[in-house]
Amino acid sequence: MTVASSIDPADVERFSRIAAEWWDPRGKFAPLHKFNPVRLAFIREQALIRFGRDSQARKPFEGLSLLDIGCGGGLLSEPMARLGFSVTGVDASERNIGTARAHAAEQGLAIDYRAGTAEGLEAEGAGPYDLILNMEVIEHVTDPGEFLRSCSRLLAPGSLMIVATLNRTLKAFALAKVGAEYVLRWLPAGTHDWTKFLKPDELRTFLKDEALRVQGPFGVTFDPLNGRWCRSSDCDINYMMTVTRDAS
Repeated sequence: MTVASSIDPADVERFSRIAAEWWDPRGKFAPLHKFNPVRLAFIREQALIRFGRDSQARKPFEGLSLLDIGCGGGLLSEPMARLGFSVTGVDASERNIGTARAHAAEQGLAIDYRAGTAEGLEAEGAGPYDLILNMEVIEHVTDPGEFLRSCSRLLAPGSLMIVATLNRTLKAFALAKVGAEYVLRWLPAGTHDWTKFLKPDELRTFLKDEALRVQGPFGVTFDPLNGRWCRSSDCDINYMMTVTRDAS
């Protein structure tokens, strides 16, 4: 049976071509390496609150399952595994998965990496998962609404999904598209299609008929003075949302 998919083959090929560079902090994925600390801090904070875990524990999330959808080379999957989650990393690119598997093996981490899609996981009856990371993926798919709903149906009762994406504003066009790709050269040209950026209310609308609670947006901005990303009330470019399913 053929399962409908929202993946964009052109985007998959674009990232596959540079898959070997995922773990090079000075390579084409350098912006994600700089972005990772603020993402990880937010994920950890929200998961501690949602699951009532001890922040002082070495592996506070032992016994919980996590799906990293669009995991790329595993930049989030690996630290999540170190925090105790049982991690499944899924990406549409076989090359990305190959890179992720090789690096996890070098680190001695047991992560279940699979080449596939959210729709494919749903069709095969995978999950449900306690935490789903949906980070900087939705702006690369062809049907963001169906993609997000497919992900949400993989959530267990009492679970949490974190979605991170880019806002479709003129400010985001100027800085995240033109500035980042063509002026500063932080990203390869063509990495993003501004027309696929999503406003927070659009994410809410995609999930309005699901039994879920959507909160946010939580903004993230770059501080050029210290060269770091930080949490912010400014959601005009990068932002995150939380999606929760009640326990009953």
